[in-house]
Amino acid sequence: MKAECTSESPILAAAKLQCVSETDCNDIFVVGYPKSGNTWMQYLLGGLIFGIDVRLVPDSLIQDLIPDLHSARFYRRHLTPTFFKTHDLPQPQYRRVIYLVRDGRDVMVSYFHHLTAMGDSPEYLKLVTTGEGLFPCRWHEHVEAWTANPHGAQMITISYEMLKRDSATVLHRICDFAGLERERSVLEWVAENSTFEIMRKKEEKSGWQNPIWPRDKAFVRRGEVGSFKDEMPAAVLEAFAKVSMPTLRRLGYL
Repeated sequence: MKAECTSESPILAAAKLQCVSETDCNDIFVVGYPKSGNTWMQYLLGGLIFGIDVRLVPDSLIQDLIPDLHSARFYRRHLTPTFFKTHDLPQPQYRRVIYLVRDGRDVMVSYFHHLTAMGDSPEYLKLVTTGEGLFPCRWHEHVEAWTANPHGAQMITISYEMLKRDSATVLHRICDFAGLERERSVLEWVAENSTFEIMRKKEEKSGWQNPIWPRDKAFVRRGEVGSFKDEMPAAVLEAFAKVSMPTLRRLGYL
């Protein structure tokens, strides 16, 4: 991906179409393994950066403002920096990164249900042991790759669990990282308008921009911390822990 560096400050730029292969060195990439709160963060950023009430806007607007690099071929540069969503492994052009991390056991529960909803009929045990059918790799491989930060990106790490516990404080960290100034009342307003419960109701009412997601299946499902405890079979949990134990322990999930 080509990264064209400019010296302009974060100001409103011409909203012209650009190829997703063309980014700016000031852009910020929201990176996370699938099912780590990536879509939720898109909505939070929509409110934080653009001041929109995300309860009232269609998903298509969020996708326009915070482009998903896996589904968009082109995007409109409304601001510099532009925020992008991606699940990619480290790339040299991703110079400023907000890395989202979530307990891998909860991730795999959610990912399993996601693949099932898409009609893939995955074998749960095989999924966690071999990684077959997972994108872009296994959970611990993604976390370890980004923790190593091989390209020296400017990066902050945000946990899904903290986002659930205190979204406004997390948004304050993002403001500090991105050079944004927002009053605490604004951060709380954004957080209140983008709770998991509101996201679920919004999906029930208007669905998502993604045309391949089945409308009769919930994309925003439980979203609970510790859901693996009553949803992950013992054999699957044991197999996942076997390959991911060092990463789980280092992140404080054990």
